[in-house]
Amino acid sequence: MFRVFMKDVYCEPFCIEKGHQFEIHHVSYKAHDPYSCYFHFHEVHEFILFDDIDGDYFYSQGRSKLANDDIVFTPALENHDFEVSNAAKSWYILQVEPGYFQANGLDQWQLLFKQGVHLRLPQQHIAEVKQLARWLLESYQQDPLSEKSTTLLKLLIIWIAEHGQPVKRDVIAPMHHIAGFDKLKPVMLKFQQDSATYLSMTEAAAMCHLSASHFSRLFKKIYRLSFSEYLLRYKLYKAARLLSSGHQSIGDISDALNFSSTSHFIAQFKKQFSVTPLQYQKKIQMRLSDSK
Repeated sequence: MFRVFMKDVYCEPFCIEKGHQFEIHHVSYKAHDPYSCYFHFHEVHEFILFDDIDGDYFYSQGRSKLANDDIVFTPALENHDFEVSNAAKSWYILQVEPGYFQANGLDQWQLLFKQGVHLRLPQQHIAEVKQLARWLLESYQQDPLSEKSTTLLKLLIIWIAEHGQPVKRDVIAPMHHIAGFDKLKPVMLKFQQDSATYLSMTEAAAMCHLSASHFSRLFKKIYRLSFSEYLLRYKLYKAARLLSSGHQSIGDISDALNFSSTSHFIAQFKKQFSVTPLQYQKKIQMRLSDSK
């Protein structure tokens, strides 16, 4: 999953509090800073407004080459991935609740934002969109619920929708056209709609009516990592959500996510996020309290 712990920000809805419509952060990496990513989905709509970037966007429509100042939108529950170089990179990450468009009179843009889309702005609109993003971030940090914040959010999305031009993807098939993609749908729907933290590879293969060996090869071919790796990262990011949004103990979260032991959970969490679960929880709580 798209990890940006350098600024305590993740490609997940960790800070969209109840009653809030969105969150926005700015993220930056120096050259050769650690970065990891894998095919994933999240429960909110997401815009990434790149400043400096060198890499590729993998999404429902295939793969496309990223360039400085590009914008990508990924709707809730759609699998996607970013593969980027070791060069310095930065972007704004903006996440909004799934019902935002209907609730704010943006139904006319539903077709554009129905699936993942990679957009590029005409040169004359780049500075305006970046300025709107800066203003929105400043307003969000002051008061996410203010009229200024909600107005800037809507204006930014309208500006992107009106002026963003779809980038031609590489000549490869959209993900749903890849041979075998449909066969994995049952297990991916379970990840999206229900908890899959207890799912073994044998059970996942049976859900898809495949042998374990065929399922394993097919899963890695499509999602570019093994099922066991996907499941572990899914569990770790679910743990991070639980740590940031509730008051469950580390042991309870470890048990709920079917880790073999609390010590194993802590070790795996630290390996993925570079901090222990408790350190992560304290960082998130401190950030939330500073923003109030």
